[in-house]
Amino acid sequence: MRSSITRREIFNSAHRLFKPELTDEENMALFGKCAYPNYHGHNYELHVTLMGHIDPYTGFVYNIAELKKIIREEVIEPFDHKNLNLDTSDFALLNPTVENICVVIYDKIRSRIATNYDLKIRLYETIRNYSDYPT
Repeated sequence: MRSSITRREIFNSAHRLFKPELTDEENMALFGKCAYPNYHGHNYELHVTLMGHIDPYTGFVYNIAELKKIIREEVIEPFDHKNLNLDTSDFALLNPTVENICVVIYDKIRSRIATNYDLKIRLYETIRNYSDYPT
C-alpha cells in the first residue's frame, strides 16, 4: 500500500529580492516592496511530504522523528532567524524567491531521503502565496 506522511515546520527569515546589476529603481519596478534595500521578513510554513509504501511491520511510510531531524538539520538550523541573502551560501548568487527557496529545500532534503520515496515540498511565504516543488 502506498500512502504519504507530511511534516509541517515553521521558520522565520529575512530576504530581499533584487538583481545586483539593476538600479534600486529598476529593482523596485521588477520586485515591488520585496526589493526594499533594508530587507523584510516572513514566517515561512514548510510542508514536507514523503510518499511511499507503508511498512507492514511499523505501519509507517517513513519514521516521522527521522524526517523531523532531517528538516531541522537541512532547513531550520541554516535558515531560521537568518537573512537568506547575507547569512546563507545557498542564496549568495540565487534570488531568494519563494520558488527558489522551495527548490533549494527540496534539493537539501532529497539528498537525505532514499530514492524509493517520492518527495514534495510546499512552502508558504504568506497565507496567500506558496510554492510547490516538484509540481
